[in-house]
Amino acid sequence: MAYLPQIIFAVLLVLGIGFFAKNVKRLSRNIKLGKDVDVSDNKSQRWKNMAKIALGQTKMVVRPIAGLLHVIVYVGFIIINIEVLEIVLDGLLGTHRLFAPLGTVYDILIGSFEILALLVVVAVVAFWIRRNIIRLKRFMKPEMEGWPKQDGNLILYIELVLMFLFLTMNGADYQLQQMGADHYVQAGSFPVSQFLGPIFAGMSESTLILVERSAWWLHIVGILMFLNYLYYSKHLHILLAFPNTYYGNLKPKGQFKNLEAVTNEVKLMMDPSADPFAGPAEDAPVPEKFGASDVTDLSWVQLLNAYTCTECGRCTSECPANQTGKKLSPRKIMMDTRDRLQEVGKNIEANKGAFVADGKQLLGDYITNEELWACTSCNACVEACPVSIDPLSIIMDMRQYLVMEQSAAPTDLNNMMGNIENNGAPWPFNQMDRLNWTQEQ
Repeated sequence: MAYLPQIIFAVLLVLGIGFFAKNVKRLSRNIKLGKDVDVSDNKSQRWKNMAKIALGQTKMVVRPIAGLLHVIVYVGFIIINIEVLEIVLDGLLGTHRLFAPLGTVYDILIGSFEILALLVVVAVVAFWIRRNIIRLKRFMKPEMEGWPKQDGNLILYIELVLMFLFLTMNGADYQLQQMGADHYVQAGSFPVSQFLGPIFAGMSESTLILVERSAWWLHIVGILMFLNYLYYSKHLHILLAFPNTYYGNLKPKGQFKNLEAVTNEVKLMMDPSADPFAGPAEDAPVPEKFGASDVTDLSWVQLLNAYTCTECGRCTSECPANQTGKKLSPRKIMMDTRDRLQEVGKNIEANKGAFVADGKQLLGDYITNEELWACTSCNACVEACPVSIDPLSIIMDMRQYLVMEQSAAPTDLNNMMGNIENNGAPWPFNQMDRLNWTQEQ
């Protein structure tokens, strides 16, 4: 019976990590549904981008208030995990404050953890106020109704509870140390939780131990639950921001990718020595489909983008189309892509590893033509994203499908393309008449 707490802890740890590993496997499978793309170039620049953007938070602090609050939560999350390591080892070994022999170093660590925990509480409250009282415009868009809003608030509540459990655990521990209770040796510095003394006033030693142990268990169980909640939440970016910034597009913002098959056709048309009646070369690449109409037509990097989206809305708030009242929201494009990908993944699971056509696709059932054609391709959304997500690439791939597979471009665009084909220019004038304006007096 003496080892029962350790056994229970080990079982909870294995179950928590095992379920998380299962979700990671599911996540990896869904991302790999995308088409392969070579992103092995310029590794040094990719590492720099990851260090600067994901680790250094350089694009986050462009908006100083939200950036500072996020950095506090981010640093707190990273550093307080050192404390989680001690909790895990204590739970497995049956010890209490295993790192206490570090002495002054341990005191500094625990003290810094507590200050960070308090700062995280302040930041989380500020985030909640911005979302629910101030109601910032970018959080009030139509795509943020329902689960996205609940998810954003739920994460804030979870973080608050975890921080309060940590401080309660330390506060009770501090009181027990002052009492000289068994196993509660003098260790750590408690610049915040020591002021919780009035809450524990009058409690017996056994009651304080119950409070401390309860907070300890709830804290670690809460962390395991939070870990497994990530897969179902926008906070998956905590893990995916690093690979996403590494695999981010390194090309200049205005440079679009070209389909090799189309490029070869254009070159053939411009070659005066080419046989106009010749068919394509046998080894010429011909895509199965031009552009994208569903998630499996996108690249795996674009699908990684969708899972990494934080739903912060910076892209949408910078979008000129959205600002003028059009339906386009780059954030919604990413959320719709993720939702459709989740739907496809569930379909595969339900059908034992094979996708069964469900009569739905990303284009039409999730994203409308109106949204796609509202985009000005200005790249404002790409520039604004704090984790290198590229909504424009998905928009352009779906536009390509509409034009090349369905001939469903807007009338003005079809007229322009017809003019280019017939007149060599976007305007409806014969090439011989182009310079007529110079003769006008």
